[in-house]
Amino acid sequence: MHASIIVKILGILLMLFSALGNLPPLLVSFIYADGMASVFTDSLFFIFSIGFLMWISTIRSKAELGTRDGFLVVTLFWAVLGTAGSLPFILSSAVELSITDAVFESLSGLTTTGATVISGLDELPKSILFYRQQLQWLGGMGIIVLAMALLPMLGIGGMQLYRAESPGPVKDNKLVPRLAETAKALWYIYLTLTVVCALAYWIVGMDLFDAISHSFTTVAIGGFSTHDASLGYFDNAAVDMVAIIFMFIAGVNFALHFTAWQRRKIGHYLSDPEFQFYAFILALVSVLTVSVLYFSDIYSSLFEATIKGVFQVVSMATTTGFATADFNSWPLFLPYVLLYAAIIGACAGSTGGGMKVIRILLIFKQGFREVQRLIHPRAVIPIKLGGHRVSDKIVESVWGFFAVYVMAFMVMLLALLATGLDIITAFSAVGACINNLGPGLANVAVTYEHLPSAAKWILCFAMLLGRLEIFTLLVLFTPMFWKR
Repeated sequence: MHASIIVKILGILLMLFSALGNLPPLLVSFIYADGMASVFTDSLFFIFSIGFLMWISTIRSKAELGTRDGFLVVTLFWAVLGTAGSLPFILSSAVELSITDAVFESLSGLTTTGATVISGLDELPKSILFYRQQLQWLGGMGIIVLAMALLPMLGIGGMQLYRAESPGPVKDNKLVPRLAETAKALWYIYLTLTVVCALAYWIVGMDLFDAISHSFTTVAIGGFSTHDASLGYFDNAAVDMVAIIFMFIAGVNFALHFTAWQRRKIGHYLSDPEFQFYAFILALVSVLTVSVLYFSDIYSSLFEATIKGVFQVVSMATTTGFATADFNSWPLFLPYVLLYAAIIGACAGSTGGGMKVIRILLIFKQGFREVQRLIHPRAVIPIKLGGHRVSDKIVESVWGFFAVYVMAFMVMLLALLATGLDIITAFSAVGACINNLGPGLANVAVTYEHLPSAAKWILCFAMLLGRLEIFTLLVLFTPMFWKR
């Protein structure tokens, strides 16, 4: 374990985060003269100073990161920066959050969960609103990817960060060679999507501030909004359509976007098995939702039922968490169908959360193979994706992930019930946070502010688990990790 290198990297990340996190909202504060400038200047100075001290004390340290170093850096990255990001909320008199609430809000933003403890968003200063949105944008692609582009220039390798950040089955190893160049390309793609999304929102009726702010959280699949009513505030079908399109795009594996960026072709999307399954799930759940809404007379026209239904399906299934309707009160089983869709989540390698579509697809294929083996016990039946055989090692890792996911879910559910929450609130809160979704059901459908402090800390842990896809965080709790 290279402690000095880990401290050095965290110092660099803190200095980077202090600038990226505080300078843009500081500019917004000056533009709107909302009186919050001192909050961001103080936060900038404090976080940068800590990062600088960590960096200067280890400046001479040079070494290649080991596997264990990578896991520790990535976990500390989210935990330390999530805590540092709470400083503007603590310092601001406009929101008056406790330390628990401030850390919860910051971590929810950076992990792109979108669960909030703040109400009265419409009255908050513009700079605070912008800061919340920007937290999700920075966390969406992950400052860690930007770090992979910068660390090689500083004599620190980034490969172990990439491996720790991507513990699941990685379909496209074209992203691995020349990691710094790949990280830059991914940021160019991410930035381009954000700019185009902002322009689209602006064209269909949002003002410039709302368009930029919501483009951050749409492309990041975060779900924070500048209004309590979320995108329902605009009551505009064109806005909903723009959001649907960009949530769908952001939920696709960025390896496919990367290939399209390189080759200037899009045909590979349709031949990708995960993309096909992703589109199939969204289409199936959308048809089911729209049908129930229309035939239950929740909406007066088929058009309105379609817009509201498809929007909420894409928002939940991609784990974005925007809302244009009170889906918690929708009839029959619909709220639970949407929550289960969020558990499946978006594609691997996207900015979305959930278990990831590729894992669910492999679980289905493995289940079908076991049924076939009952009929033909001696048959050799390979699992294939896109015509390529999937190794049994990957299938085993997916089942291992699923088992650990279920156990972690159950433990946190019991822990929340022990804090006094009812079963629906506790179940949906764990589901919403471990899948980085945000809104849940019952008492957490809108805000988490009324939950006990203990419940909020448990859910902070759930957000980290979801963002790090469980294994990266849980491996730190094993004795083997700390043995020399």
